[in-house]
Amino acid sequence: MSGRRVYLGTDSGATSSKTGGVWEDGTTISTKLAQQSTNADAGTTAVVRGWMEGVNEYLVRNDLTWDQVQGVGLAIPGPYKRYGVLDSTTNLPKNFEGWDFYTEYGGALAERAGRAIPLVVGNDGNYGGVAEAQHARGASKSSVVMLAPGTGLGCAFIDSRGLPLDGDTLNGMEGGHMAAPLHLLDTKAYPCGCGRTWGCVEVYTTISGLPYLLAEKLAKYPDHFLAKSPLSAKEKSLSLRTLAQQGDPLAVEIFDFQAKVMGLHAANLTMAFDAEFVVIGGGLMDHESTTEAFRARYLRVLRENMEPYLWPAQRGRVTVVPAALGDLSQAIGAALVALYQSRT
Repeated sequence: MSGRRVYLGTDSGATSSKTGGVWEDGTTISTKLAQQSTNADAGTTAVVRGWMEGVNEYLVRNDLTWDQVQGVGLAIPGPYKRYGVLDSTTNLPKNFEGWDFYTEYGGALAERAGRAIPLVVGNDGNYGGVAEAQHARGASKSSVVMLAPGTGLGCAFIDSRGLPLDGDTLNGMEGGHMAAPLHLLDTKAYPCGCGRTWGCVEVYTTISGLPYLLAEKLAKYPDHFLAKSPLSAKEKSLSLRTLAQQGDPLAVEIFDFQAKVMGLHAANLTMAFDAEFVVIGGGLMDHESTTEAFRARYLRVLRENMEPYLWPAQRGRVTVVPAALGDLSQAIGAALVALYQSRT
């Protein structure tokens, strides 16, 4: 086992970074991630040092050596100025703008290994989609769309090679900021954090838009306790998922509405990409924070609203599945992209 080739992935979030890896056949080395603080407040050098510590810890824990490492992938949120160079982002310190993380991480890896190690970098949501796609489609070559509602809407399209659609400016598949079909939803075009005012899908499917949706519903439920609650709009919104799982009619209607919008969006993306699998991730599919009944209802409503808008050949063929890898996905996806790129 000590001589098998391995590919590693670093998932760098705003607060924590994780490390995962795969063997050369694409199977996961371990489901136990090495995780540590990103230490962004200490500067870029500290961040790279943390990535390297994560890799070292992962290798030691799994009885691996640097000689076995054939490639590394880095999943990191954008936007980017160009490949491997950060643009301005709200999740990291302002002085990170213009940071050439590709060159710095590549140099640190080469110094530690005593040789150049191929490095690939990309959007964390896209790389999470790579891992979930491999899990969903198994040995097939089917393409996959992943939609992950959380604070915002992560979207990814994974092709038959297992690689994500990045686009010419590394902003490909930002599907959360496409316009929702408002004429089918009987709702307003609420503003999105991205600055667009045409009614981004993200506003109607994620936590970011819950205050708007709650205000709409409270007009229908004026006697609901949230209408008189002293809680802030954010606190009220964050309580809705628990209330929905308890059967609260207002909250159930809101999540049914979100599932409907997601179904229509999945239909739009299926018409564009003709993917066989739609993977739904994010907190709504988290087994620790949602019930099986809640997840099943959400996926059922999504499918019911997606199917009528598909082409006849797609109906009954497109499979909607919940994400399965949780915190593993982005680090494993980064490792898989490093592996897949080595084959091209």
